[in-house]
Amino acid sequence: MLKATIQKNDKLAYWLIGILSVVIFCGVVFLKQAKLDIDVNFDVHIFAKINAIINTTVSFLLIAGLVFVKQKKYELHKKTMLSAILLSVLFLVSYIAHHLLSDSTSFGGSGTIRLVYFFILITHIILAGIILPFILLTAYRGLTAEFPKHKKWAKITFPIWLYVSVTGVLVYLMISPYYQ
Repeated sequence: MLKATIQKNDKLAYWLIGILSVVIFCGVVFLKQAKLDIDVNFDVHIFAKINAIINTTVSFLLIAGLVFVKQKKYELHKKTMLSAILLSVLFLVSYIAHHLLSDSTSFGGSGTIRLVYFFILITHIILAGIILPFILLTAYRGLTAEFPKHKKWAKITFPIWLYVSVTGVLVYLMISPYYQ
């Protein structure tokens, strides 16, 4: 087993996780109200493509992390999962840039595909909105070497995080033909 990477301090960790989760959630919610009206010399939808690439990579990292922990390759699991978290931070920066610089895009499909799109989008948004504190708490438990608690939280966090990352790519693939 691995040794603790950070010192356990539940009170501080809960406060930091809570504050960071609320600030990011509110920031993304209020992002809908904000738009920078500046002229950039490139297609701002490149950020959406970057987001899809990051989400695809995170999906593979999550699956690899699961495989590594099942194989008892704990150090590799740790590095893989921390990479997934780091890429998720990069995703957030790119997501914010895209939404600050681009107009909202409406889905142009109709019929069943429209229903499928909105089902995927709505479940993606809801789960993306609630997953951050789970990710942070799961990582905290792993970094403090509280492995039974880490495993318990990971059983909840992993499938939701994987769903959010995969559906993020699906939403991009479905909406990108309608970018102007």
